[in-house]
Amino acid sequence: MSADVTPALDIDALIADPSIRTIVCCGSGGVGKTTSAAAIAIRAAEAGRTVAVLTIDPAKRLAQAMGLTDLDNEPAPVEAVDTSRGGSLDAMMLDMKRTFDEVVMQHAAPEKAQQILANPFYQAVSSSFAGTQEYMAMERLGQLHAERKPGGWPRWDLIVVDTPPSRSALDFLDAPKRLGSFLDGRFIKLMMAPAKAGGRAYLKVLSVGMGSVTAVMSKILGGPMLRDAQTFVAALDTMFGGFRERAEQTYALLSDASTAFVVVATPERDALREASFFVDRLERERMPLAGLVVNRVQMTYVPSLSAARAQAAAQDALDLPGREDGWAPSDTIGLLHLHADLAELGQRHAAAIGRFTASHPDIPQVQVAAAAHDVNDIDELREIGNTLTGA
Repeated sequence: MSADVTPALDIDALIADPSIRTIVCCGSGGVGKTTSAAAIAIRAAEAGRTVAVLTIDPAKRLAQAMGLTDLDNEPAPVEAVDTSRGGSLDAMMLDMKRTFDEVVMQHAAPEKAQQILANPFYQAVSSSFAGTQEYMAMERLGQLHAERKPGGWPRWDLIVVDTPPSRSALDFLDAPKRLGSFLDGRFIKLMMAPAKAGGRAYLKVLSVGMGSVTAVMSKILGGPMLRDAQTFVAALDTMFGGFRERAEQTYALLSDASTAFVVVATPERDALREASFFVDRLERERMPLAGLVVNRVQMTYVPSLSAARAQAAAQDALDLPGREDGWAPSDTIGLLHLHADLAELGQRHAAAIGRFTASHPDIPQVQVAAAAHDVNDIDELREIGNTLTGA
């Protein structure tokens, strides 16, 4: 299907639909998810929605663009948005460890919680275990949906999520399953054996062939770290079911019709391949996909002047004489070469987008032109919002 008949992604329709309570901006790292999420959140707030935007480690300049000097794990009001239509915007940045700590304190007895929080192995796992950031983003989303105003109404009627900057877009959806595999894995079972059954059971485990495994782990982790791991697993045992249950609840939330996934990519081969994998996964699991945002597209503003024609014209300009007003052929040659480079880049971008469209002809799309500089203020975020909606 050609690009001119590709369905358009209508962000304004998502914003205007009161049944949509979650918009998830997802994609591989470095494609502009955070900026897209912020632009959508601002546009929704200024359209009258009460919005929370959960960003994942945004650049400092982006927080400043929203008029905030700092973002942390608690929602902070963005005063720079226009609230004349009754909307509002709160912004926050995921603090992975703090979210994990809050889960522990909420779902473990006080004495047990303090034991877990002080454990060195927990401190390492809560900060660096693969998939923890993605899982905690889902945890925080569930927490935000559970917050209520006095009277029991939801605190926000729309939550916009910027997913973690993972190498793979699929990491966000795979995090709960990865955590479940970790909790059910051989390592955890081995760690649980001495804690559940005491020293004799531990010796029995050693006697049936696990001794060599434990010895290797002792050498890798060190004796104290191995003991910390065993203590941590024993303390966390009562919470394992809670982790799975909440992961299933949040996964169900993401599968619900009240959620809309917006896949974000750049017009590069790897980014669009990741987007394609993610789109296929969402469709396979019947999760609600709104469409694709292609960021940083080099647009062709003078299509009649191709790269080849520009290069030929630059060659011809070598024979032109200079003028009395100071103009020199080199000025024209430089501009023609620049146009040729940009035209070639635009052709590559168009070809990459065309390949995605050929594989997914029914996926709505919107393209955002490449900008000359980074976003610096809320007006520029509004402009991105205008582009996303074709305004």
